[in-house]
Amino acid sequence: MKFTDCGHIINLRKHAENSLILTLISKEHGKVTGYVGNCLHKKNLGIYQLGNKVKIDAYSRVDDNMLSFRVELISPDAVNFLNDYKKISALAAFSSLCNSCLPELENLEDFYFYAENFFNHIHEDNWIAYYSFYEFYLLEYLGVGLDLSECAVTKSTQNLAYVSPKSGKAVCREAGEPYKEKLFLYPHFIMNKNTRPNERELADLLAMTGFFLQKNFFADNGLKFPENRANLLENLDLNR
Repeated sequence: MKFTDCGHIINLRKHAENSLILTLISKEHGKVTGYVGNCLHKKNLGIYQLGNKVKIDAYSRVDDNMLSFRVELISPDAVNFLNDYKKISALAAFSSLCNSCLPELENLEDFYFYAENFFNHIHEDNWIAYYSFYEFYLLEYLGVGLDLSECAVTKSTQNLAYVSPKSGKAVCREAGEPYKEKLFLYPHFIMNKNTRPNERELADLLAMTGFFLQKNFFADNGLKFPENRANLLENLDLNR
């Protein structure tokens, strides 16, 4: 096997004295893990940082063997997260979810756009919105997305206001009003591609995506929900 791709580093594990097992999220090959030999030297340390965008030349002599990587830095995106605890927390959650959820060596197609947007907009004041889009479309990519097309009770497509934590389906305002304290807000900003939601909308969206990721993917697959993601809302200090 032999290919070239690029993506963001989402995990690093030291191997032996000067080598690494590196994992990145890439568009064409999804989650990719490989061995980088004799790379931990002072002049290279800036390359191997969580979040950095790199190019890899991947190869293995036998398909069942772990890939080996030759790595070239494209963009030192890790520096964009330094000195901001909220951004570091989001990067940790992003990386943990990618590591836990994404398949090895599978084309991510359109979903990669939302992952890449998180990095491309990290300097903007509404960067959390781009992270929230990533989580919402991660649910869809995993096949456990929400059904937001019509009200689960009345079948109406009008005045949708809530999402049921039980069914993952939309609920209109009239049907949901008596139970609104138990429901999530309908994510209008996601559906309208609005990247400037208010704080309550962001907090509720991330509470909802976290809930359904844990319930419909991690629990169903017997996996532990990543601690970095479990603590994210608290770390972001968003008010619902």
